[in-house]
Amino acid sequence: MVHASNLRECLLGLSLFLVPGLILVPAPARADHAEPEAPGGPLLHPFPMNPAAIPFKIVYETLRETDGKENWELYLINADGSDPVNLTKTPDVDEMYPHASPDGTKICFVADETITDESMRQDYGRKIRNVYYMNLDGTGRVKVADNARQPCWSPDSKTIAYLKAEYKRYTLRDFATKELIFYDTETAQHTPHVNQDLHHLYNICWSPDDNWFVATVHGGMGHDHAVLAFQAHGMEVHDLSPFHVTGCRPDLNSDGTRVTWGATDWDLCWATIDLTAPQPEVTDVHPFVKCDKEYEVYHTDFSPDGKYVAFSYGPKAVEMVGGKAPGWNICISDLDGKWVQITTDGHHNKEPDWVPAP
Repeated sequence: MVHASNLRECLLGLSLFLVPGLILVPAPARADHAEPEAPGGPLLHPFPMNPAAIPFKIVYETLRETDGKENWELYLINADGSDPVNLTKTPDVDEMYPHASPDGTKICFVADETITDESMRQDYGRKIRNVYYMNLDGTGRVKVADNARQPCWSPDSKTIAYLKAEYKRYTLRDFATKELIFYDTETAQHTPHVNQDLHHLYNICWSPDDNWFVATVHGGMGHDHAVLAFQAHGMEVHDLSPFHVTGCRPDLNSDGTRVTWGATDWDLCWATIDLTAPQPEVTDVHPFVKCDKEYEVYHTDFSPDGKYVAFSYGPKAVEMVGGKAPGWNICISDLDGKWVQITTDGHHNKEPDWVPAP
């Protein structure tokens, strides 16, 4: 039991704020995802260690003013929320959905850019979403593809997988995708995935052994809404729903033995996953973070050492890339559900991604 004085000392020592609405979920697995007993009000759960001791940074998207103009930027912070750095500083371009390379040297992301060519506007509208990558400090920006989205890195940090947009016309819908493409950062060559039936995917995550992706599918490939595992270089596609992996936005840990995802808009889970079996298997499902229905938790991401999960949290809003989410902040939790909020400004802070120490 934590005494009030000790809790106060913990909070003041970290200079962090724990906000109402987020609930600790007991550590034992509950495969049926049953609702936990009502806690009788918001609870505070001190983080088990000082986030400043975690040797990794976090990059995320945030909506704020740059040179007097509101736009999306990419910010880099320490694990305790200190030393924020604006990596982009582009008032006329919206940068979002950052993903750090496994070697900790680069970031891939999407950029919503205004179309000035009137002939292009007839097909695309006023904006187009493109994929880029850059160095960790924001320099050396390279365009990967036009009208593309949802990029992620290969295990060796040399290839970016991305999804082509389903339509030319701009849309916020994250599942409006078709075809997965591999981009070689050394040769600038684009290679289509062998499975040409991949569509309506989003939040793709490449397994550390290079053999699998996990992703969400929405209204495509014979599924209403599901989390899939599909071969990175083959045709096999497996629905993880029979293993109680239902919801969206899966992420694998650095050795590919655990997966975390959002079971609903209010529940985060993690589980053990075996990607070496004849087909993927998931066991030992742990709901570990739950919030009140007036709030949402989204965008889970494992830390490089697999001990923590970063996520977005705030009042009900538009969680999709580029969707406004006032009051949202970045939090981190251990795998038992003890969490702490590490940003406090509420500037639509979403899509956190851990940056490995180079």
